[in-house]
Amino acid sequence: MLRIENLSVFYGPRPVLHGVTLEVASGEVLGLIGPNGAGKSTLIRAVSGVIPVAGGRVRANGDDLLALPVLQRARRVAVVPQAVTLPPAFTVWETVLLGRTPYLNFLGQISRRDEDIGRAALARVDALDLAERRVGELSGGEQQRVLLARALAQSTPILLMDEPTVHLDLHYQIGLLEQIRSLAHGDGLAVLLALHDLNLAARYADRLALLVEGRIEAVGWPRQVLTPDLLSAAYQLPVEVIAHPLSDAPLVLPGR
Repeated sequence: MLRIENLSVFYGPRPVLHGVTLEVASGEVLGLIGPNGAGKSTLIRAVSGVIPVAGGRVRANGDDLLALPVLQRARRVAVVPQAVTLPPAFTVWETVLLGRTPYLNFLGQISRRDEDIGRAALARVDALDLAERRVGELSGGEQQRVLLARALAQSTPILLMDEPTVHLDLHYQIGLLEQIRSLAHGDGLAVLLALHDLNLAARYADRLALLVEGRIEAVGWPRQVLTPDLLSAAYQLPVEVIAHPLSDAPLVLPGR
């Protein structure tokens, strides 16, 4: 569903991404991992069209995504950004309906269908009870659920997520990642998910892509990517990987 082909990005004269190639299938969560400064957020922004690319293509179900007009692109890809500040005076309902913007007529009118989709998006993230509350009154975890609902209201087949669990406690991290995995597996979304926490990535991603200094160093199942050699080289410190006592996912620990 999503294919990134030889994508390169420069910030001024400095190269940030070097010929990145990745695929994310429908029904799959591809976890994007790597150290700080590796280019994870840049890749999310480049794929969504927020920043220009120096070379390469992004294809969504065969379409050249970056060549599409903004509204057409927004019907194919939704983004949950990292720790964004939402307008505090907006209600949750108003915020979620912003996800319907790509589908509104020239008068910007909200239809009954738009409202139905907005309610379904809130229900999907268990946030219908928040609909009339002001965004500024919500906790960080509640705001992240609203951001996810807004993205779902876009009704896109592809979901890009940049560190959606940042600043959330463990309860909200687990709940949000469970929802993301359920959306991919149950609704057939293609999800590209950038995460810092390697153990959460191992548990909730179907496959992982390791990005280091703007280059993809490894792609595969968590056990194939989360190895002591790959991680020690990427993070510049000793790493141990052991079998998780309660699941099939590998468990990453600091080395001695």
